[in-house]
Parts: sequence; structure tokens; C-alpha cells
Amino acid sequence: MTGGPILTAAQMRAAEQAAFDAGVDDYGLMETAGAAAAEIIWRAGHRRDTLILCGPGNNGGDGFVIARLLRERGVPVRVAAPGDSRTPSSRRARAAWGGPVEDMMTAAPATQLVDALFGTGLTRGLDAAVTDRLCALAGAAAISHAVDLPSGVETDSGLLLSAVPHFGTCIALGAYKPAHLLHPAAGQMGRLVLADIGIDVPGAVHRLAAPMLRAPGAEAHKYTRGLVAVVGGAMPGAAALAASAAAHSGAGMVRLYADAGPAIPHAIVRQEGHELSDARIRALLIGPGLGRDALAGRLLDAALAAGHPMVLDADALVLLAGAVDRIPAGAILTPHEGELARLFGDLPGSKIERAVAAARSSGAIVIYKGADSVIAAPDGRAAVAGGASPWLSTAGTGDVLAGLTAGRLAVTGDPFRAACEAVWLHGEAARRAGPAFVADDLLRSLPAAIAARL
Repeated sequence: MTGGPILTAAQMRAAEQAAFDAGVDDYGLMETAGAAAAEIIWRAGHRRDTLILCGPGNNGGDGFVIARLLRERGVPVRVAAPGDSRTPSSRRARAAWGGPVEDMMTAAPATQLVDALFGTGLTRGLDAAVTDRLCALAGAAAISHAVDLPSGVETDSGLLLSAVPHFGTCIALGAYKPAHLLHPAAGQMGRLVLADIGIDVPGAVHRLAAPMLRAPGAEAHKYTRGLVAVVGGAMPGAAALAASAAAHSGAGMVRLYADAGPAIPHAIVRQEGHELSDARIRALLIGPGLGRDALAGRLLDAALAAGHPMVLDADALVLLAGAVDRIPAGAILTPHEGELARLFGDLPGSKIERAVAAARSSGAIVIYKGADSVIAAPDGRAAVAGGASPWLSTAGTGDVLAGLTAGRLAVTGDPFRAACEAVWLHGEAARRAGPAFVADDLLRSLPAAIAARL
């Protein structure tokens, strides 16, 4: 379920240094990286006229390698730079290019633009004149590529240190970086391609990949497939939506503990009262539509005391603010930005680092929701889901995710795996639903999303 490692700038430098210590030549690695990027650019643009912007460091050196290799394939290539090359390898790559180097500030645009100005490790924004020129050249190009990262992006946080144009393709060298998947930087990249540069890049953080699911066996029945209990509250519609999502998740049976509420599928059992002692419950969801009054508090107390594997969402997270020690180990939490801050305070670092810190301090799996959702475990594992449909920003989609998460927990019994599967399936259902959907439409798309991974 991992789609490639995600490394911080420091981790990437350490991986490269380990390769150098093992005998890999610095310039040889630049040649490998440049060749991998050149192949991707060639496949996209073929012999379209190309302008490559080369910075003073090793990212610029990669650009000179790309330029030389594309020229060897017959591509009309020009190179422009804002100044001299400053590292030994980049100077060597510039010499190997051997062609003219134009002034970036006066270079004419081209059909295809390659940004190799500044890659991983940038800590400050570009000069205003350089930024303006980069944006103008990118805007004039029909096809645009960023090598490793768009110039102006902070690697670890995904912040924009200066204005960054949108690039059609970003070529991640060796490993993804947090900024490839975290917003706002992720929003400035279209297609994201990982280029293998031949070095070992281990890490605990990965891009979320499509899960491998299994259909129930011939011997399965409703209880072996997993019984989900959903506790309703003050706003029964939210709990009903979550229960419906759980019913479409692959679980075998869903009970909605609510005395009244809107119509639900006939297959969902509406259970009066809140007796949660049934040992067959494989996952218990509480929070959607729960409310925040005294009754909601008592329902949450009863759910926590029942001892079942849990998903805690929405109002349940609000009620637990200041009482993180009450969260059962192995529970799944589904906070958005405000709920995470209310639960854990002002955590430092990137969104990935905050998610991991929250998971470690609570002993829970954390689905830190957003356009760039992060799933984190107490042992430091994390998966980052990018490319979520912007149409998910509508009422009820969080309830669907919560119900889907509870369902996958009932099926798998593995909280981290369940959270990863649920986030991926939620995103895939949104993709299949198309534009302008409402949360109920996701329910109709879930079976096809699951079928695609069987």
C-alpha cells in the first residue's frame, strides 16, 4: 500500500551521502538523475523547442545534463541561467553541455520550459525579478516541467517562499518530497513522476498507493465479514450517512444505534438504545452528528467503556479535547485542522510531522484530513494522499469517510491499514462521482471503487 518514499531535504541529503560513502561518484549521480529526467521530458515533448533554466547549484547541473542529452536526440534546446554555476559537479555539467548559456532575464520563451533553477533544500524565496521572469516564461510555454521541485517551494512544509507558476509535470528525483503532496505547493504541480536515480531511499513516510483488497471467501457470513456499530446523536442524518458508508465498505453488517432519524437502507439495523456489549462488534464509530451536550458526553463515555476497536470522529473529538489520555490505544481519529489543534495544541513542523506527533502522543492512528490527508501511526509510519477532488469540500463527505473507515476496520482488524484503505477509496469514489456531487453520491460510487481493487 505504499506508493514510493517521501523524504525531507535532510533525509534526501543523507541518502545521497550514504551513496557517496558507498562509492557512488557525485557527478555520476548527477548524470543518472539528468538522464532519468531527460527521458521523461523527451516522452512528453519529443522534438519541441525547449528552454532549460539552470540554477547555480546541483539542480542546475541536472538541467545542463538534461539539455545535453535532449540535444543528442535532436531536440532544439537552449539553456539560460541567472548566473554562474557554483558547485564542482554543476560546473562540470555546464562544461559538458558546451553550448551557449543565455541570460535568463532576456531569454526568449519556448514551447517547452524546464525549471532546473532550485530544487530540494531551498530556504528563502527567489529574487522578485527572477520570480517574475520564471512566471512569465512558464506562462508562455505550452509544456512545462519542474526538476525535483518547482523553484520557490520549501521542501519539507510545502509552503511557497515566493510566487510559483503552475507546472504541468514535476519530476521527483530519487524520492518524493513532502512538498510534492502537501499544499499549497502540491497545487502548483500537475502530473507527478518519480524518477529512479539508483540510490537507496528508505523511509517511514510514503505516498498513499491504491490498496489490494480481497473479496469475501466462500465460507464468509455477515459476522465474519465484520459487524460495525454506529452511535447516533443529536443530528441523526450524519450518523445515518456514516452508517450507509459502512454498509458499502465491505463489512458484513451495520447497526445504527439511534432511536429515530432519516430513512436508511433496509440492510442497516436501527437499534434502539445504546447497549454496546455485543462481543461480535468489530468496529464502533462515534462522532458524526453526536452533539456536544451532556447526553453526547454520556454516549461517548459508554462507547469508550465498551472496549471495541473504535473510530472517533467530529463531535467525539471535540468532547475529548483536553482529555487525550482517554483515547484508547489503536483507535482511529479523523480530525481536520481545527480539531487536531483543539486536541493536541499548536504542534510544530509540517503537516506530516504534526500528524505523526499526534499519533505518538495519543497511541492512535490519525487521519489528518484535508486536500492533502496524512495517515499516521504511533510507530512513525505515515502515508500521504495527494490529489483529492476539490468537490469533496461539501457537507457530509467527512461522515462518509468516517463510516468507510469503520467498515474497513471491521473487515481488516488493522487500524493503519483500514485508515489507508478508507482514504484511498474515499478519494476514488469522489473521482468516479465527478463534479458537483453531494455526499450521498459517494455511496453509489463506493462499490465500483472497491471492485477496481479486487
